Amino acid sequence: MSYPKRTAALASAAALAGSAVLLAAPAAHADVVDVNYRCQTPIGVKSAVSPIDIKGVRSGGGYKITMSWQKGVSSSPVELGKGAMTPSATIRLGGADSGTLAVSGPANAAAIPANTPIKISDLSGTYTPRKTGKVTFTAATLTIKALGTTTTCAPTNSPKPSLTLDVTVAGGSSSGGSSSGGQLPQTGPADSAVALGTLGGTVLLAGAAGALWLTRRGQPAARR
Repeated sequence: MSYPKRTAALASAAALAGSAVLLAAPAAHADVVDVNYRCQTPIGVKSAVSPIDIKGVRSGGGYKITMSWQKGVSSSPVELGKGAMTPSATIRLGGADSGTLAVSGPANAAAIPANTPIKISDLSGTYTPRKTGKVTFTAATLTIKALGTTTTCAPTNSPKPSLTLDVTVAGGSSSGGSSSGGQLPQTGPADSAVALGTLGGTVLLAGAAGALWLTRRGQPAARR
């Protein structure tokens, strides 16, 4: 094979290798899901619907999971002063894992007027994979403690998962697969793609450098 043809072949192979790395990039899938809550409050049953967003970010050997409410839920007949309300929740695990993950957050940073939907602060917790595979995260029970009372809100519409992650047990290997909007090396598909795309680019540059070396090495022989 002539040196120009060999150079082209090596460059093509390197480009294909980079593409293969990108196609194999692990993915995460995140959706904002409407959750219908039925809340048992000290003054009776109340209902509310809130879009729930769950995100995951790789943190050491696990993932930091953050749960966000885009609308307030329940309400109080009296004003809740700053720091009077403390929220917590559970997230149901599915797919390659099962059980629940507890998440919690800070008390309210500002007073909440009476008869106003209570805005829940972002709640977070650490998820440590027990198996390598695709794990789903679905909104479960919300608990609100305020002024010595407890309000428990449970989903009534069997919501679908807000997040799906391809997780890896520390020291193990990922199962691969795809989903949507979230995260692995820094648990975000964009971060994964950038990291692995960089690796693909390195392969491409290495292939091109090798081809250039072979071409230059062959030139003296051609002059003879």
